[in-house]
Amino acid sequence: MECTIRGAKTYAATGGKDFNSQLDTVVFLHGTGLDHRCWALQTRWFAYNGYSVLAPDFPGHSLSEGNPLTTIEDMGNWLIDLLSTMGVKRAHIVGHSQGFLSALELARQAPELVASLIGIGTAAAIPVNPALIEAAQRSSAEAANMLLQWGFGQKTHMGISAVPGMQPLAIGRQIMSENPIEADLRACAAYTDGEQAASEINVPTHLILAGQDKLTPLKAGLAVARQLNADHSIIEGYGHMLPIEAPKQCLQQLRNIITKTQSPG
Repeated sequence: MECTIRGAKTYAATGGKDFNSQLDTVVFLHGTGLDHRCWALQTRWFAYNGYSVLAPDFPGHSLSEGNPLTTIEDMGNWLIDLLSTMGVKRAHIVGHSQGFLSALELARQAPELVASLIGIGTAAAIPVNPALIEAAQRSSAEAANMLLQWGFGQKTHMGISAVPGMQPLAIGRQIMSENPIEADLRACAAYTDGEQAASEINVPTHLILAGQDKLTPLKAGLAVARQLNADHSIIEGYGHMLPIEAPKQCLQQLRNIITKTQSPG
């Protein structure tokens, strides 16, 4: 579906069902250089099991128009605008990597909008290698190749796919090569308020972490879980790109977490 946020056309996947703000809502937020497609399995299950779903492309990404947002803080503020436009009073917020940082800011700026907060493959800060930013300056495709090498676990690099016929590396390269990776990386590199935001948040929180995560190592995810006083689970054998690399395992975890959380009022 399409809506207009800050004067720009914004696309959000709804899992194949019409969006209904009267239902419990789950919002899925993509990571650096990605888009709504990384949530294909998860959005469909929730949409067909009694929830309304929004998986937006952030501005300047894939099907959304506008300039890329340059700070994590503004991403959180943009999410407030999105929820307001869609008439959502409270929602379960699921964020992968950079998407979780923006979710932290949403929860800090407008906690009344957040029924629960779920982070996947993330931490309170996401340091960025300067060589990666330099590569992104030259081309998104070059930076995408580097991120994909570091982002996926051993099984995916061996050609094993969770969905027959789907090659996550190829799909990831196609999406990321066309998106503003440099802007996303710079926003992550500049964000230093994650620990402070975590200390201010008081909403039900759960982290789903990856055993082979090289971009946000497991110890960093466990650290923010402690800061948030959050429950956590670990999916072993996979890397940073959990929603794409281990979609079934992610969905099972999300089902367990969200369906047990009190519905938004």
